[in-house]
Amino acid sequence: MSQDSADLPSLMDPAVQSRPYGLYRRLRAECPVYRMPETGFYVVTRYDDLRRVLADPETFSNAGPRAATELQGGTMAIRERLIAERGWPRTHTLQRTDPPEHTRYRKLVNRVFTPRRVKNELAPRIDRITRDLIDAFVDRGSCEFMSEFAVLLPALVMTEQLGLEPAEVSTFLQWTHAFLAPSMRPLSAEEMREVTETELAAQHHIAAVLEERRQNPAEDLMSALVNSHLAGGEQPLSMNELQDLVHQLITGGFETTATAIAHGMWLLLTHPDQMRLLRSDLDGHLQGFVEETLRIESPAQGLTRRTTRDVEFAGTYIPKGSVVIVRFGAGNHDERQFPEPERFDITRPNLGTHLAFGNGPHFCVGAALARQEMASAFTALLTRLDDIRITDPVPDPPHHPNLYQLVFRELHLAFRKAG
Repeated sequence: MSQDSADLPSLMDPAVQSRPYGLYRRLRAECPVYRMPETGFYVVTRYDDLRRVLADPETFSNAGPRAATELQGGTMAIRERLIAERGWPRTHTLQRTDPPEHTRYRKLVNRVFTPRRVKNELAPRIDRITRDLIDAFVDRGSCEFMSEFAVLLPALVMTEQLGLEPAEVSTFLQWTHAFLAPSMRPLSAEEMREVTETELAAQHHIAAVLEERRQNPAEDLMSALVNSHLAGGEQPLSMNELQDLVHQLITGGFETTATAIAHGMWLLLTHPDQMRLLRSDLDGHLQGFVEETLRIESPAQGLTRRTTRDVEFAGTYIPKGSVVIVRFGAGNHDERQFPEPERFDITRPNLGTHLAFGNGPHFCVGAALARQEMASAFTALLTRLDDIRITDPVPDPPHHPNLYQLVFRELHLAFRKAG
């Protein structure tokens, strides 16, 4: 059954958002479809139920108004007005559409993110950036891992793809914050104007790069996106469509990858038996380590859908037009699917079934890139650093306040240079 229960911890509490697994256990047992009293959103927590929702976009839609609109209330109109006046208003694409419209965008973007392209074209660049980042601190014997490595690796990869110089990575980080801010917490009118001005600056830079790549393609994601229609003879994407696709690549692929890398290091250092196992056969256990990290600390704890009709689901009546949060983090800790779900085990046999990248038609298009960044990161880190240890207590809670993502705060390390 669903219930608004006063005795349940609140998902709006930053401490609960950071370590939600006790709440998830209770929700799966007591009210697997839970209506948040603070927002009216319905939270789905069981693995099998999540797969059903994700496989049924006709009922649980990705299209239509975004949950951020309800979270922000009237202040969202400020953003919409400024973007309409000076930028490119949102044309929903890919993850913000449903089949059959979604199918067209997915077909185009799949050409950009093929596993072969990631391995052959992007992996060498990711490896180079990884080496350069480690070079900057390896002789020092210490680093703040989140800001000096985990954030910078995916940021520099995307910075390069967006036509920015490495020195402009701070600009990229400002853009990312502005893109994500409206969905994270309620903003004041002043805050909304500030993040919208930053988004407008990003839009105009992106537009200039896309037009240049249309005329002079390079070996990067922007070129592949703007010219992806050519292989199949489709109509080219409009600038509004391209802006929305780039927005999704940035919001969906940067912060989640950064925090996945941070979680990977944190988990290894707090589970020394798994660190020893991984070091004993890096090639053999690397994939299992990546997948178990994604499962146990899913960077995207949940995303939203909206019901297109009144529906009874898992014994709960959900009215048409309701926001439903598919809580990947809860499903990835469902003991029915993953025995001893809070045990970190890189040899777990069914890791390929986790939901960290979603499931169904909206499975994360950037999954191959995220996995490559994690694999490149830990291959280099564990080859070049020995005796890695945490030097300062991890903040409590360890994550920034965020309803949908686990964004790691900081991780101070010391180590010896290998060899």
